[in-house]
Amino acid sequence: MFSRKAKIAGFTFFLTLVLILSFWVSAGAQSKLKVLSFATGGTGGVYYPMGGGMAKVLSKYIPNLEVTAEVTAASVDNLKLIHAKKADLALAMCDVAYDALRGVGRFKSTGAIPGVRNIAVVYSNCLHFVVLKGSRINSVSDLKGKRVSTGAAGSGTEVKAVRTLESYGIDADKDVKRERLSFAEAGGALKDRKLDCAVIESGLPNSVILDLSATPGIEIKILNNSEHIDKLTNKYGPFYYKLIIPKTTYPHMDAEVPVVGSGNQLICHESMDPELVYTILKVLLEHQPEIVASHAEASSFTLTSAVVGSAIPFHPGAWKYFQEKGIKIK
Repeated sequence: MFSRKAKIAGFTFFLTLVLILSFWVSAGAQSKLKVLSFATGGTGGVYYPMGGGMAKVLSKYIPNLEVTAEVTAASVDNLKLIHAKKADLALAMCDVAYDALRGVGRFKSTGAIPGVRNIAVVYSNCLHFVVLKGSRINSVSDLKGKRVSTGAAGSGTEVKAVRTLESYGIDADKDVKRERLSFAEAGGALKDRKLDCAVIESGLPNSVILDLSATPGIEIKILNNSEHIDKLTNKYGPFYYKLIIPKTTYPHMDAEVPVVGSGNQLICHESMDPELVYTILKVLLEHQPEIVASHAEASSFTLTSAVVGSAIPFHPGAWKYFQEKGIKIK
């Protein structure tokens, strides 16, 4: 029989061995954990909650993967982050991605960004030109000489706002008192009457506009900005189309409003592992209802809509998934 001291020594040795093995197993598991950065947008838009919902789903259903949603200035910066491999996934507007591919517009100084690839088209944006009722601003043409926020610097909203103003014969740098505010900042400035118009490009509904509309003493008006879509498509590409903001979208709307619409893409770098891209797309589409819980616009994200309107080439991993599903990329 073993002595009591020997039994204690044996148990201590056994416990130590278990702890060491547990540490090795844990360390091994941690070494296999892959962490991805997901560049989204500002907290007042759709990109951040949508990207956060996607990141949560990917982290939940793909083993050994952790995806973190990051606040950014949105499309322009997101494309640059992907190009520099400082972000792994990102959301970006289709027209801005097209500019990046060709090295034009906001990418003249940096040159073309050919290595960015599309995973899926996720949803459409509506371009809101938001003013206060009683301001005597009834059309985009009335904005000459007014205080206008064209969106945060480095955002796709800024690109679209400047182009749309241009289609109405308004130079954003010369003909308006231009601010470059985030959605939240622009909403606050409108509340304080320090701004005449806030341009907000977003899915429906936009949280900042909802908050603004619910503020006592504030009634908003959204301007029709779709009258010169032909000019936009002729000059910049076939990425713009007319969308309708229903009158039930925000409080105090008197009628539906036609606006400029465009798509948003989930993008990555061409060097990302094709099998990982395949899995990312598969998981996102299979668990789409969970993303809808983060933002209602995710309901537009379907197998068939995911291939429509892309501005840049699809990643091979996405190609493989769509081909297996019998979906033709348009």
